[in-house]
Amino acid sequence: MSTLFIDADACPVTREAIRIARSAGWRVMVVANSSQNLGRFAARAGVEAVSVSGGRDAADFAIIERLRAGDVVVTQDIGLAAMALGKRAQALSPRGHVFSLSTIDAELAVRHAEARERRAGRRTRGPSPFEEDDRERFEVTLQRLVRVQQE
Repeated sequence: MSTLFIDADACPVTREAIRIARSAGWRVMVVANSSQNLGRFAARAGVEAVSVSGGRDAADFAIIERLRAGDVVVTQDIGLAAMALGKRAQALSPRGHVFSLSTIDAELAVRHAEARERRAGRRTRGPSPFEEDDRERFEVTLQRLVRVQQE
């Protein structure tokens, strides 16, 4: 049985992800730092809530150590997506973007360049506001990924 991992720190599609995964019979692991209220997810059948220390990337490492090939990770974090791809898992952003081995290096390079700009005191453009179209794209894409993994 495959597992859907949700990097739940500031994830706007946690409820949708749980619903889709559970309807397919998948296990779900919601991982976030201890400042998040994960209790609302822990009571659901087939959902495990993992609270990690507030350390930098603690949730990412908690996911990676449990991740297996064929699992799916929902994350906004390009670094976590890259690690998931390295373990032959799928990675999907809350906006419905499927991370791939063919583009992840370029995405990491952009992330690095933007971080360098911010360290130099310059501003970078943040993400656009999360819209209902993003939520719908995410749902359609996750349903497709779950279906493909089951075949």
